[in-house]
Amino acid sequence: MSTRRGRADAVQTGEERAPNRVRKLREEQLLTKAELSRKAGISPLTLARIEGGRECRVDTKRKIILALGLTPSDRAKVFGGKRGRT
Repeated sequence: MSTRRGRADAVQTGEERAPNRVRKLREEQLLTKAELSRKAGISPLTLARIEGGRECRVDTKRKIILALGLTPSDRAKVFGGKRGRT
């Protein structure tokens, strides 16, 4: 049995896939996932999920933004214009 969920499962469970620029910004700074996750104080798995388009808490977004050397007002540059969920 596969642990991977398909698109239909994501729709049924309410999972959202939101495009963001975290991976692009991380790679522009020549950071690995491990390095950015360490700087942000989050797990590499959480970072991988966020880069894959999963939603995350506002606090997690703030940690990533600050770890990338940006300010909270740069949120839209990283996560788009949509307001994050709590």
